[in-house]
This record gives sequence, structure tokens and C-alpha cells, in this order.
Amino acid sequence: MRSLHRALLLGALASVLVAGVSYGQGDHGSAEEKDRSDHAQELYGVQRPLPSSSTADMTGDEILANPQQVLTVAKGLKVRVVTAGNAGPNIDQMVLWPADHPTHLIGCNEEGTAAPGVQKIDLTTGVATTIVTGTTSCDPVRVTPWGTVLFGEEAGSSGAMYEMIDPLTIEGATLDRVAGTSSTPKIRRLDAMGTLSFEGLGILPNGVSYYGDELSASNGAPGGAYYKFVPSTPWTGGAPITELTQSPLASGTVYGLRIGQGSNFGQGFSYGTGTWQSLTSSGGSLRALAGPAQLTGYYRPEDMDLDAAALAAGNSRMCMNNTGRDTARYWGETICLTDGPIAGTTSGSSTPELQLLVQGSTQFNMPDNIAYQPGRGNWIVQEDGSTADHPDGSRNNDIWSCLDDGADADTMSDGCVRIATINDLDAETTGGFFDPSGRHYYVSIQHNSSGFGLVLDITGWR
Repeated sequence: MRSLHRALLLGALASVLVAGVSYGQGDHGSAEEKDRSDHAQELYGVQRPLPSSSTADMTGDEILANPQQVLTVAKGLKVRVVTAGNAGPNIDQMVLWPADHPTHLIGCNEEGTAAPGVQKIDLTTGVATTIVTGTTSCDPVRVTPWGTVLFGEEAGSSGAMYEMIDPLTIEGATLDRVAGTSSTPKIRRLDAMGTLSFEGLGILPNGVSYYGDELSASNGAPGGAYYKFVPSTPWTGGAPITELTQSPLASGTVYGLRIGQGSNFGQGFSYGTGTWQSLTSSGGSLRALAGPAQLTGYYRPEDMDLDAAALAAGNSRMCMNNTGRDTARYWGETICLTDGPIAGTTSGSSTPELQLLVQGSTQFNMPDNIAYQPGRGNWIVQEDGSTADHPDGSRNNDIWSCLDDGADADTMSDGCVRIATINDLDAETTGGFFDPSGRHYYVSIQHNSSGFGLVLDITGWR
């Protein structure tokens, strides 16, 4: 009897061990993925996410005939064409203007000095009008708390940031980016913010601004660093400014991010707490200062967006992408930076902390643009990965919705789902952002086969 009992016990234990091995080999992860898909409406605001990337490759004629079909979206979402066929071909980041009752999109066109630099796109007619030419690779654009528009250049070490007032009243203006001059007093270069390859940009209510240098690691040298600009006179609120000389960004101090404390910093430190290193009070090439200041480098810092929920609570938090290099099977990552209470950010003595939110993979690779979704609090991430030469075969780039970190033990996202995929192997989605309601997601289909600018509005979020 004892032998039989022992045999039964060992058999039950073996079953548990077998089940445990199977469980540990990935079934639990697959179950979590299925659970996210089954509960997509509650978690992500879509009825059903997309199971895979598209491999379709629409021609230019097909796109011009049916521009909304260049994007396949998750069940429940809808696509409306904002403009097709007349905007700059490489429209990147965009904002709504005026902020309180939008009639236009203001967008950067990522081309050379002879092409449109910044355009205004009528939300009703889709007509695109050039505000200014003369920029190189215009990429980031933001509306400031004091009622102006910032736009910057993703142009290597010489990329500059500019500020513009009353944008709808400007047409056909020109910039001399070498001299730093403009044909209109309504646009001027912000020398105090320094020069680098601008893409990500986050502006706090007090005017403290965060940005990264889109630079890859090369020959042992670190990649791009992250920076903080602190105005000499922070913004305290009030009516919009009436002249650019009143801008808080006219003068200030630039700080660079170094992860680590005391002598414990350098290669191997990418996440955790850090310090802000004072660089200069008069701008100049920040890339040249990053090495001597021993700033932490990342692989091609891309877009960033502010966490609106953190801002509402009086705290500074923003998430951004390091795009990686998928042909080397480094898939990139989404990271988040906190800098303490907003009131304490107006110096270099705050304590920044940087943590990983999403680790890239063969499916989620080379993250580029990112947008916070108001109301829901998810992060929408757009890919800029390889297509025809992707390591796992030809496929298009996707758009993902990622939960923020919840109350679990780790600091990472609680999961992402694919919510859109392109049907053009030449194209990428870029510049995506939400309106304040979180119900309209505007996105540009850059480098598409038609050769024209294409901006879409994705709605249907629940």
C-alpha cells in the first residue's frame, strides 16, 4: 500500500514538473498576449488588434486613387484623409493650430533648404501652404505654453531650433540657416538652446525643455545624449506673448544627462538615477560638449512626448524612443525620464531618473515617433524599421499601442498590441500625435510611393 501511495505521489509530482516546464517555455507569455487581444477594447480602445504586419506594396497610382487604404488599422478604428497630393512629400511631426480652436495642422517637411520647411494644412480643405523654406530636415514641432510654435532641424551637429509667432499670418518666408536670419521678424533662431540633430522635444509648463541628439554610436564613441534647457526667466503663465523677444527660450542654460552617481557612471550605465551636467549658457554645438562632459549616450534618440497625467499631478515625466538598428538585431527601446516635481526642474540640481518601458523585438523594432494618448494614458509608438531587408523577411512598419507600467513589480509596460500597419514597403508612419480629446490621431505616411505628402486622421478610439 505504501509503495502504491509513493508511486501515485511521484506520478503527480512528475505531472506538475512537466506542466511547469511547459509553462516556463513560453505558454504563459502566449496566454498573456491572447488575453491582451481578447480585452483590447478595455485596454487599448480597439475591438481587435492586428495579428501581423502587412506585406502589401501599393503603387503610387493606387495610393493616389485610395489614399486611406495605405494603412490597415485595428478593428473598430477608422481612417480619414486630411491631405493627399499637395503637401510636402516628407511631412514629419505636426501640431494643431490654434491650440484652443484648431483650423490647421502645422507640420515640418523633412527635406532640404529649397523645399518647403514648415507648412500649414487646412483641416477642412486639405490645402497645404508653405510658411517658410530654408530649413534642412525639419522634424520636431511643438506649441509652447506662451502661444508660439517651435520647430527644429534633424540636421547633424548644425541642426538648430527656431521659434515662430502668429504662424497663420506667415506665407513664403525664408531662412538663412547659416547666418541664422529670417525674412520675417515672426521667426527667429533660438541660439541659446544649442545645435544638434533635433527630433524629440518636450516643453514643461514653466518652459523647461528636454530634447535628444539623434546620433548613433560609432567606432566606440557613444550615441546621442539627452539635454535639458532651463530658461533664465521661467514661464509663470498668463496671456500669450506678443513678441518673440518675450519668449522664455531667448536665454538660459543647457544641461546634459549623465546616468550614475559620483564616480559610478560610464559604459554600462544606461538606466537609473543620474545628474545634470552644466554645459553652456550661450548654446553652440552641444554634440561637441557631450564627450568632455561624459554624458550618457544612446543609439539615435528619436521622438519624445510628455506624460499628461504626470503633468496634471505636478510632476515631470516623458517617454521617448532610441531607435536601434534592426539589421544588427538591436531592436531599439522605449524609455521614460522623470525629473521630479515640475517646480524643481528649473535648475541643474534636480535628480533625473531614466527607466526602460518597452524592449524592442523582431516585431516591435526601431521605434521612432511616440505619442501619449489623453484620457487612456497609453503610449502609441511608430516603427521606422527595415522593410525589404528586415532580418525576418519583407514586411511593413507598424503602429503599436503600449500600456504604461502598472502596479506590478517591474517598471516596464504591461503589454503592447499592433493597431495599424502600412501597405507600402517604401513608406513609414511618422509624426503621429493626438488631439486633446485622445480621439483623433493624426499621422503622416512619409516616403510613400506616390511621392506626395499624405496625412491621415485615425478615429474610432473607445
